[in-house]
Amino acid sequence: MPYSTADIRNVCLVGPSHAGKTLLTEALLFAGGKLAEKGSIEKGTTVSDYTPREKEIGHSQVNSVLHLDHDGIHINLIDTPGYRDFYGRALSVMPAAETAAIVINAQAGVEMIARRMMKAAHERRMCRMIIVNQIDAEDVNLEKVFNDIQEAFGPECLPINLPSADGTAVVDCFFQPEGDATAFSSVAEAHTQIVDQVVEVDEDLMELYLEQGEDLQPEQLHDPFEKALREEHLVPVCFVSAETGVGIRQLLQIFEHLMPNPTEANPPKFLSGEGADAKEAKVKPDPELHAIAHVFMVNIDTFKGRLGVFRIHQGTIKAGNQLFVGDARKPFKATQLLKVNGETHTKAEVGVPGDICAVPRVEDAHYDAVLHDSHDEDHFHLKPVKLPQPMFGLAIRPKNDADAQKTSDALHVAEAEDPSLHVEHNATLNEVVLRGLGELHLATVLQQIKDRHGLEIVTSLPSIAYRETITGKAEGHHRHKKQTGGAGQFGEVYLRVEPLPAGTGFEFENKVVGGAIPYQFIPAVENGVRQVMKEGAIHGYPMQDIKVTVYDGKHHSVDSKEIAFVQAGKKAFVDAVAKARPIVMEPIVQVDFTIPSDCVGGVTGDLSGMRGMISGTDALPDGRLVVSGQAPLHELQGYHSRLKSLTGGDGSFTMDFSHYAEVPASEMKQLKEAAAAE
Repeated sequence: MPYSTADIRNVCLVGPSHAGKTLLTEALLFAGGKLAEKGSIEKGTTVSDYTPREKEIGHSQVNSVLHLDHDGIHINLIDTPGYRDFYGRALSVMPAAETAAIVINAQAGVEMIARRMMKAAHERRMCRMIIVNQIDAEDVNLEKVFNDIQEAFGPECLPINLPSADGTAVVDCFFQPEGDATAFSSVAEAHTQIVDQVVEVDEDLMELYLEQGEDLQPEQLHDPFEKALREEHLVPVCFVSAETGVGIRQLLQIFEHLMPNPTEANPPKFLSGEGADAKEAKVKPDPELHAIAHVFMVNIDTFKGRLGVFRIHQGTIKAGNQLFVGDARKPFKATQLLKVNGETHTKAEVGVPGDICAVPRVEDAHYDAVLHDSHDEDHFHLKPVKLPQPMFGLAIRPKNDADAQKTSDALHVAEAEDPSLHVEHNATLNEVVLRGLGELHLATVLQQIKDRHGLEIVTSLPSIAYRETITGKAEGHHRHKKQTGGAGQFGEVYLRVEPLPAGTGFEFENKVVGGAIPYQFIPAVENGVRQVMKEGAIHGYPMQDIKVTVYDGKHHSVDSKEIAFVQAGKKAFVDAVAKARPIVMEPIVQVDFTIPSDCVGGVTGDLSGMRGMISGTDALPDGRLVVSGQAPLHELQGYHSRLKSLTGGDGSFTMDFSHYAEVPASEMKQLKEAAAAE
């Protein structure tokens, strides 16, 4: 159907993994006439869980975009995975929607992921609503669930419908508030509460309501309702059962008549320029202006190529338009414009502001890329979503060395599809590390690589980037002499070493006088020293913070060659280092734990036990604490799972490199034993 921006509703369904978001999308698609019958998770026939792995395990692992048309309204739904390890994936698609619908399981109540999603939606200035699903499940206390919602998120959370005592029906509290057979409260009271809350943002309407005692119609409340949503003065709570369909048609009505269209919500923040010079740029949902869209999801199929799913923020995009990706100077032709429904794609002729569409086979399309049709806007970009930092890492290598390139390609495909995933290559350690948000996250990615590409990958904990240095001054000497029957090799080097301040790196100084070592061979001496700096002089770890001064040597007019001075420089340097009290150093990281206040003792005790130090604590508005400190990186490897256990899943941490420090003698013994075993 043809539709305008005012007819569009974009809703992102977020919440815990067992809240029933996938069945909720099925129920909405069925109620809206998009499906002839609802799919089944058990049979693997749902629209949003379409990957083979999702069908096999019965829960969502990737984001899914769906849509339906009902009563003249076009609704785009984004179904997100709910497991903690996929939190970054869910966050990454939220900028595409005006409304964040936090789905709560009536049996489980308010869980950690629901809290985090409410906070994330608040930070994005999104309009929010809460959907309490599975209201007809056994042993559900719906009044307690609602009270817990208000306690967790505030008194602005008000019911827009009320469930019956057994959860088999719901009663409307807004459009036609009639009936009173509810599990708690009364329809009249609930209606009064929500109207009172809405009129508080409109003085004229409040005067009409309070002084003249007039009953207000839903049409009169529409604009202040949207304002109350924008200002977070109201968070509607809707009760449904996706399994039986109770409340689903009402939820559809709420989406259509009360949730904001793209012109009514808080506008997304676009920036112009880079870094500290970036300024806010005005982007308006006007179909006549230059087209500006942002890619919020990328799917890469082995056979179909790269699909960029984007939200249009300004202008109109038609099939066949010439578009630019970011600051690229060469445009691409959008030969096809698609609407996405799970894994199904249908052709569209035009996309208007606020709509969600996709373009296939655009290799430069990447997450957060801005698509536009004019270079006047090529410097615009959407304010980036603050995604959780991928801290859990695994060193990976192909089981078969012949698959090295295929594995590298597969990893970069996975990284392009998942913005909460990071692939890093440590050239010093010759190691590829895959980092994500937890064990399940990385296990899922590796399984996907196996399913898609048939690749077996071997994993291990990442190596620690230990370093060697010296703590004293010393001198070294070596004479390299080799006679092979023909021309020989000769070079002799005297040098001294001394420690430099931490972080300085390496300095090389030539103080040779009188031509003892000809000038042309000095670089060869430095080359030999640098080789040892890279490979390690004592334990095989790269070296740093050392100054080397070459002050004397000897040469031979015939046998002296570059290779001779390279070898002499290496051996003289190793000789000096051995006398200069060498030590092994380990990376120390600054770590910040965000945890519930009642878990502080366990986490701080753990940090002390990991040779760490606590530097301070800060209280957050939501009642949690940030515990800051420092600890060796070695001790924090794999700590992600331990922290989950200590905090009941409601803990996270970030870490950044701080400095290098000497490895204690007890740890040094273990390092030597591990190196010997290897």
